[in-house]
Amino acid sequence: MTQQAWMLLLQGAWTTLWICAVSIAMGLVLGLAIALLRAARIPVLEQVLVVYTSLARATPLVTLVLFLFLASPTFGFSLSRNTAAILALTLNTTAFNAEIWRAAFLNFPREQREAALACGMTGPTYFRHIMLPQMVTSSLPGLVNEMSFLIKGSPAIAIIGVVELTRVTNRISAVTYEPLPPILAACALYMLIIGVLIRLQSHAEKKANRLAM
Repeated sequence: MTQQAWMLLLQGAWTTLWICAVSIAMGLVLGLAIALLRAARIPVLEQVLVVYTSLARATPLVTLVLFLFLASPTFGFSLSRNTAAILALTLNTTAFNAEIWRAAFLNFPREQREAALACGMTGPTYFRHIMLPQMVTSSLPGLVNEMSFLIKGSPAIAIIGVVELTRVTNRISAVTYEPLPPILAACALYMLIIGVLIRLQSHAEKKANRLAM
């Protein structure tokens, strides 16, 4: 492939990377918030959140992307391609993250809370210094898997014209009439991105294990 083709692929990879990074960051925070709100068992709110997580997990990502981008003018506003892509990815990953966080919350030993409160520790302090770090450690494999699935599912945003890695690959193939080289290059870039993510997970797990000793 030419140098120009490589530059286009790297630009597409950067678009994929930053859109997914923003979506992942928001999805982690929102997913944790939903898990905690569901744990609070507020009747109406809990049902609303259950419906949201069920629908978001059941809806194909490409359908969600199209709906947000095409239907937004019906509600009196228009979303840009990048905004619709980020919103769709965030809504999707938030629902899955919420279930991962909720499982960690439900499996957390209640004895630790009772011991912390008996020692005079406040609820927020207990959550921040004792509960949350352990929830992060136990949830890390599931959360990283979800991040990987999101990155691998991100080509769905190309359907609304976002020039991400897969869309760039198709453009190069259409111009050069040689589909294999750009596809292999795109695969290598996806593997690199996810490989770095898995490496970071391994590093975080080792660091958490050292702190726990």
